[in-house]
Amino acid sequence: MGIIVGENTRVLVQGITGRQGMLHTGEMLKYGTRVVAGVTPGKGGGKIHGIPVYDSVREAVETHPEIDTSIVFVPAPAAPDAVYEAIDAGIRKIVVITEHIPVHETLKFVSYARSHGALIIGPNTPGVITPPKCKVGIMPGEYFKPGLIGLMSRSGTLTYEVSLHLMERGLGVSTAVGIGGDPITGVTFEDVYTLFARDPETKAVVLIGEIGGNKEEQFAEFYSQLEEKKPVVAFIAGRSAPPGKKMGHAGAIVYGSAGSYSNKVKALTEAGVRVASSLSELADLVREIL
Repeated sequence: MGIIVGENTRVLVQGITGRQGMLHTGEMLKYGTRVVAGVTPGKGGGKIHGIPVYDSVREAVETHPEIDTSIVFVPAPAAPDAVYEAIDAGIRKIVVITEHIPVHETLKFVSYARSHGALIIGPNTPGVITPPKCKVGIMPGEYFKPGLIGLMSRSGTLTYEVSLHLMERGLGVSTAVGIGGDPITGVTFEDVYTLFARDPETKAVVLIGEIGGNKEEQFAEFYSQLEEKKPVVAFIAGRSAPPGKKMGHAGAIVYGSAGSYSNKVKALTEAGVRVASSLSELADLVREIL
């Protein structure tokens, strides 16, 4: 069944006429995702890959009321306004691919989304995929096959690699969710795990974390207090990163012991999560618990 997106999802692409928006609209359509409209202010009336383009989200939603999900490819300076526009038009699932959005801007639109009951995936996310039904994102679909494992991750590339390792062991993914690599994100590991816990087809969950911040420690605290829980296997990237060195993502930087590899592994292990030291070991551990 999967979570967040599926065969009934109807997608709006914000920034559809940009290079990335145009490219990934084509890839999502090839995957079978029901993309029904796009938006770029000032370029309404045209078509991209046969998909009609509108000047505003409101106009697109009025013409296509079936739209329930938006994916944002708008550059960082205008991305917050694109998110507000989607929320105000009544869209309740918004995938924000854009990176380099200032943290204070993300805080504002995440708070606004929560007050309106909207779910923000990202920013700086590869998106969400429920194979083979729907992909709302930029991940390569061929690395994902359907299965029993819920995947939640701060890293796009590691998401693809873990799914490939699972495939090599005969396992597949119910849904993969990139929560985003920024310090502030719309959904948390706790949010996504809760959705997986309710999904009868998800039998176990993989958490892909990384150094920096405290998202993994917060999940460990949350998970340790659950009375009923699905098994979770984790991998934390950045074991060898030196303190003070940013590792790719804006949120992956360690100062002192806070957010360190060892702290995250300790917290997760004490909460009952099995932590792998390599992606290959991760797939083996998942295989063992099923």
